[in-house]
Amino acid sequence: MAKDERTVYIIGHKNPDTDSIASAIAYANLKKETGHPNYIAARCGNVSSETQYVLDRFSLKAPKFVGDVRTQVRDMDLRKIPSVSEEMSLREAWKMMKDNKVVTLCITENKVLKGLITTGDIMESYMGEYNSNTISEAHTSYVNIVDTVDGTLIVGNISDIQTEGKVLIGAGTPDVMEEYIKEHDIVILGDRYESQLCAIEMGAECLIICAGAKVTKTIQALAEEKNCKIITTLHDTFTVARLIYQSLPVRHFMKTENLLTFKQDDYIEDVHPIMATTRHRYFPIVDSSGNYKGMVSRRNFLAAGKKRVILVDHNEKSQAVNGMDSAEILEIIDHHRLGTVATTKPVYFRNQPLGSTCTIIYLMYQEARVEITPQMAGLMLSAIISDTLFFRSPTCTEMDKQAGKVLATIAEIEPEELAKSMFTAGSNLGNKTPDEIIHQDFKKFSAGKSNIGIGQISSMDNNELSHIKEMVLPELEAAVNKDGLDMIFFMLTNILKESSEVLFFGQKAEIILETGFNVTSKNHQSVNLPGVVSRKKQMLPTITNTLGQ
Repeated sequence: MAKDERTVYIIGHKNPDTDSIASAIAYANLKKETGHPNYIAARCGNVSSETQYVLDRFSLKAPKFVGDVRTQVRDMDLRKIPSVSEEMSLREAWKMMKDNKVVTLCITENKVLKGLITTGDIMESYMGEYNSNTISEAHTSYVNIVDTVDGTLIVGNISDIQTEGKVLIGAGTPDVMEEYIKEHDIVILGDRYESQLCAIEMGAECLIICAGAKVTKTIQALAEEKNCKIITTLHDTFTVARLIYQSLPVRHFMKTENLLTFKQDDYIEDVHPIMATTRHRYFPIVDSSGNYKGMVSRRNFLAAGKKRVILVDHNEKSQAVNGMDSAEILEIIDHHRLGTVATTKPVYFRNQPLGSTCTIIYLMYQEARVEITPQMAGLMLSAIISDTLFFRSPTCTEMDKQAGKVLATIAEIEPEELAKSMFTAGSNLGNKTPDEIIHQDFKKFSAGKSNIGIGQISSMDNNELSHIKEMVLPELEAAVNKDGLDMIFFMLTNILKESSEVLFFGQKAEIILETGFNVTSKNHQSVNLPGVVSRKKQMLPTITNTLGQ
């Protein structure tokens, strides 16, 4: 069985935090080191200030942005049928279709799709009625004419174009020929010297000498003097007369209007209804600039494979990338409660009660016996520090601390200095809007019949947290409406004091906090929760249990 080399996206949750981004990058690197280069890190949200600091510090780029994992046209196998020039002859186009077993060719100019020609168009052209001027009306090149009649140009310039005159057979005596040969005509002849001479004298543009007949040097010299081309061919007169119209350029018959094309970024579910309204067997695919990329058949569309993903740092459907229901989930690596993501078949699922997903990734490096570089060590250490609030969170375990110690040694970093720099960068929100601050580290959860959102900002500076509170508090109602929530909670966590002030909005939000944590709110806007710093282990379980009661 052939190895599947399709891209696999390793992706964290929406509004990704440092652990989400770092675990995607570190796990993709582990996959690469174990022989899987098609596994790449991805993200479905913006990078926070804290995370950007970490990426910059360790000279890493943010993962590829993937906002939707529904199947796209680009996920299908394109047939790389070369595009053709509009000057290609009908004969050559037909041959190319036959060789490639396709019924459509794409005509491009500077890579941009310009038109289409099908076998039906060519067959219709053969059945149509040609007048004797068609070759010149189509501005047919002599390259096409010579190639189509399997001839050799012995006099004249093959790069010329036939723009005037008609095609005729030089039958009859010279006296008769003088009556119907005009200037610029193409005359199909045999070996009769006097007929060749007459055609040249009457100003013919080209003589096609059939049946391999010899052309005297006198005729050749006269033709050159009169600017008359001479083509010789082994075919007989009848065959040449039949073939010559196959030299017409596809430009003369191609379709240029109302072309049915699809873009690489189009989603399959949007394409199917359009495709169902036509009987085309092949469809051209273009990029966002209109450049031709290949063709797909109707069968390709119907058998399109799903995007393949690995989820890290989450397993809640509400937190997952858009279009998750249409994707194929291969693995889930997480350290949160079991959520609502469902799979159609068994997957590798690793869930451990640790403080950070990167601690799990660290263990997987150890198990695979893959050396951790200082760069990867610094990245994973940053994620562990971020998720455990510098090992102060109740979610922090001995394994997190051990992993942090080993990673700090590999990266040659002082963890406390790294923590201060990270948290300072994370709480320095600069020109961000209140809505951006709310959603910087924000997760949605389903608790019973309620949809709740919990955001968090951590800092070592209490004045900074007070400033953030002033900005965020008036915007909570708008966030509830925008995100379709029943209630929202926003944690302002002081890392040094190991406590949080929780802002809230929603019909039951106040009573849930007061009941669950046995506290009294301040001005019906916030509560102080000493010792509460973890969204995962303290906030969410308490809210969920209280709602259940």
